Amino acid sequence: MNLNFKALAAATLLVCANASFAQGAMPASSPAKKAQVAKLVQLHQPAVETLAQSLLQAPIGNLMQNAAAALRQMPADKREAAAKAIETDIKKFVDETTPLLRERGSKAAPETLGKLFEERFTEEELAQLIAWLESPVSKKYSQLSGEMQKQLSEKVVAESRGTIETRLRSLEQNVMKHLGIQPKPANAPASTPAKK
Repeated sequence: MNLNFKALAAATLLVCANASFAQGAMPASSPAKKAQVAKLVQLHQPAVETLAQSLLQAPIGNLMQNAAAALRQMPADKREAAAKAIETDIKKFVDETTPLLRERGSKAAPETLGKLFEERFTEEELAQLIAWLESPVSKKYSQLSGEMQKQLSEKVVAESRGTIETRLRSLEQNVMKHLGIQPKPANAPASTPAKK
């Protein structure tokens, strides 16, 4: 009877362990693995800071495009002052919001990135990853990646600027028509104020 109870308990533990593993539960990590995960999170801090800036790029870019379109519809004498005020507000927003996003990203990184590193990599793989990220070749590659991106972007823009600008103007005119705004012809002379 005692043997059957032990066998039943062992079988129950095995079933529970298999169920937990199937649901994604991981065995407790060793202190060494936790230290490796913390190191990887630290090595990813520059990416976390860059994320803060990239999260703002799309909404700020959209806002600036919409503002530019609206500015073109304003009277010329008010346009410059409005543009400067908008630029000041956007700069203030970015200056105030970027540090907030960086702080929140740094706070969230251990529980998000750390969890992924801990679940998906073995201690040996973590050691290899850390060795790569800390290697001179990796650092050189990281420094070059910004330049690579810039040069590639410049080349693509230079080779497609005319086509893209023409298509963008056409798109803007179509959007303005949908909004009920009469687009000005491209060759129209600048309007002169009426004489009294």
